[in-house]
Amino acid sequence: MIGDIHCEDQVLELVLRHFSSMGTDTVLAVGDIADGVGDVNRACSLLIEHGVLTVAGNHDRWLLEGSMRELPDATAASALRRESRTCLEQLPKTRSFQTSRGSLLLCHGFGENDMATIRPDDDGYALESNLALQLLSRSGSHRFVVCGHSHQPMVRKIGSLLVINAGTLHRCDRQVCSFIDFENGSVEFFDIKGDTISSAERTSFT
Repeated sequence: MIGDIHCEDQVLELVLRHFSSMGTDTVLAVGDIADGVGDVNRACSLLIEHGVLTVAGNHDRWLLEGSMRELPDATAASALRRESRTCLEQLPKTRSFQTSRGSLLLCHGFGENDMATIRPDDDGYALESNLALQLLSRSGSHRFVVCGHSHQPMVRKIGSLLVINAGTLHRCDRQVCSFIDFENGSVEFFDIKGDTISSAERTSFT
């Protein structure tokens, strides 16, 4: 799993090489390809080249809308190559997958809402008032949710849902990538520091 990318093309390339060396079956990305100091066009090309299954993030939506361009390190619409714009335009809000342990939803925020989020310390009213969470929980359609947006890597059981936040590649936050092993029931996070990727923590699930 790849968290919010934010134009970090060099880190993205390193992560994709790491996943290739692990023999991964599928690579998922939670979006926010745009808005950062790296190369958004190269990031799009890498995702396409490696067949990464990606969803759209709010920053990708903002770029295509031409909104929020006053943000620091916002990607200029004029910097987008035609193929990169097409890549972003074709990204769905969510993707669903069937795993050996149940259905998985890939999204950016939470469900269809690219601005919704669940943080590690959310509890009580914060969870009860989270409409996106409540809608998805009541639907019973998924067992796993892989998301991003908050930049905070997390594995958390909420009701019947196992929520996995993939974190981010953004250089201003903790840079991580992660691996889900459905056969053994575990999520492993890897810290990215310079050119080195090392195992940080592993969480088991049933």
